[in-house]
Amino acid sequence: MTILPVRLTPGASADRIDGWDVDADGRPVLKVRVRARPVEGEANAALLKLLAKTLGVPKSAVSLDRGGQSRTKMLTITGLTDDELRARLTDL
Repeated sequence: MTILPVRLTPGASADRIDGWDVDADGRPVLKVRVRARPVEGEANAALLKLLAKTLGVPKSAVSLDRGGQSRTKMLTITGLTDDELRARLTDL
């Protein structure tokens, strides 16, 4: 199980992962954009689907741990180690 911090931008022109950045506290965070709007959890669902597809894991392996109403979210990824997760995201 791996914890993945994400900064989500909903309402983008395309679903995409923009790479790594740091938040205000200096912690690494993955920048992700999705076309879905932040209405009734649509943007969160699009985020989970995009990351599952990108990481090559089932949708059930990606879950929202914290930040359902926030742009900064903490996701739990099961089935991958920290090193495997970073390697798959670096290869984009």
